[in-house]
Order: sequence, then C-alpha cells, then structure tokens
Amino acid sequence: MLIALVGLGVVCALLLVAVLWLAVERDRLRTALAESDRQVDTLQADLDAALRPPPATRTVDRAVRRVVRTATRVRDSGFSGLLASTIEELQAWAADERADIVTMAAADGTVTLLFSDIEDSTAINDRLGDSTWVKVLTAHDRLLRRRIEQYRGQVVKTAGDGFMVAFRDPEAGCRAATAIQRDLGRGGDSSLRRHGPVQVRIGVHTGQVVARDGDYFGRNVAMAARVADLASGGEVLASDAVRAALADDTALRLEAAGSFDLKGFSGEHPVWRVRYGADGSPTDG
Repeated sequence: MLIALVGLGVVCALLLVAVLWLAVERDRLRTALAESDRQVDTLQADLDAALRPPPATRTVDRAVRRVVRTATRVRDSGFSGLLASTIEELQAWAADERADIVTMAAADGTVTLLFSDIEDSTAINDRLGDSTWVKVLTAHDRLLRRRIEQYRGQVVKTAGDGFMVAFRDPEAGCRAATAIQRDLGRGGDSSLRRHGPVQVRIGVHTGQVVARDGDYFGRNVAMAARVADLASGGEVLASDAVRAALADDTALRLEAAGSFDLKGFSGEHPVWRVRYGADGSPTDG
C-alpha cells in the first residue's frame, strides 16, 4: 500500500512538473510569436517607405513632377490629351499655391484621409464609468498612433474617441487601417482586453484638400467622414477614389460594399471594403 502511495505521489509530481513546463513553454512561444509579428510589421513598413518616392516638399519639386507626368500623358495619349492635361496641371498647381497644402500631400496635391471612431462609444463609457473609459481611450489612442506612425501618417486632429489622419498615399492609409483592425481583433493591450472588445469603424478617402493652420477643409474631408459613417465596427471602407488611386500591384484586396447616397453629395457613390492578404484577412504580416 505504501509503495502504491509513493508511486502515485511520484506520478503526480511528474505531472505537475510537466504542466509547469508546458505553461512556461506556451508563454515562451507566445512571446516569440509576438516578437516575430512585430519584426514582420516593421520590415513591411520599412519596405513600403523605401519603395515610395519622397514627398515633393518644394514648389520646384512639384513643378518638375508635373512636367514629367504631362510629358507621359502626351506620349501615351498624343497631343489630343495635351490641352486637358495642361489645364489639369495648372489647376492643381494653383490649388497648391493658394491652399498651401502641407507636405503630406502627394505631388498632385492629393491627400489620403482616414477617419475612425469607436463603435457604441457612449454605451461603453456608460458601462465602464468615466475613470475606466479614460484608460480604455488611452490604450486605444496608443494602439492607433503606433500604426499611424509606422505608416508615416500624420494625425490632423482627434475628438474624443475619433481620429482624423492624413497619409501621403492610399496604400499607406489602407495598410495602417487594416493593421489597426488586426491589432484590435487580437484584443489590443491588456487595458483593452480587460474591459471587453473595442471595435473601431474606419473610412478612407483620397482627394485634394485645403490646408490651413494645421487642419484640412473641403468636400473631400466631408467625403472621408461620410465613408467612415458607413462602416461597422471592425470594418475598413474606402471610396472609389481610393480604389482608382491604388497601384495595380497592390497587395490590398477590395470587395464591393455597394453604392450609397452620401449626405451632402449628389448621386450614388461606390464604396469598397478593404482587406489585406491572399485570404482577405485584415492583416499586414
């Protein structure tokens, strides 16, 4: 009997050791996986930045790029397209000089705008209370700003749980948006996981804007906000202008979300659901 008890004790001890070892190994693998994801994200962002040309920050730079684009249009379309191209270039140049568009603008004066906010934020605030809600907002802001910085975005302004962000090109804006949704899908940091899922709605639009005193104005700002209003929590929606501006070899995947009436704009406007990766998952790694 004593031998059986001793044997049982040994078995239990061995099982306990095995469980403890498995727990340690699990934590080690989780840490390694998180570090691998972080390195992949950093490498992807660095590659994106390396492949994109630097922004045209001076009038001379913008003028040279416009001359090159106009010459390309003449080569591709012949002189029949020269007049229209020249008028377009002059209009864009005048808009640049008049509006003093900041360095986030592309060579043609366009900016990609990202609008986001937390879905049902008022209800979450009411459920958690103001003190806890502030902690959730802080964690949310930290997560968004990390991805915005990674993809070279510029926070134009924030209001409560909402962000307005500018990117120099639609690829960077959409990748930042899908990366944010991926992070939130994983639960974010401990502050977000502890207080339940936080879902963010994101809309992206590309167009020329008026810049003044560090803020943006114009119909394209309103368009970006309207697209964001259509999104559900966890979703990234983009305007048709974003679809048209993306390069043919983009890794982003756009799915038709439908055509919608947008308040303040005439007609119906196609909207696209943005995903990343071959399987359409919202991931950039």
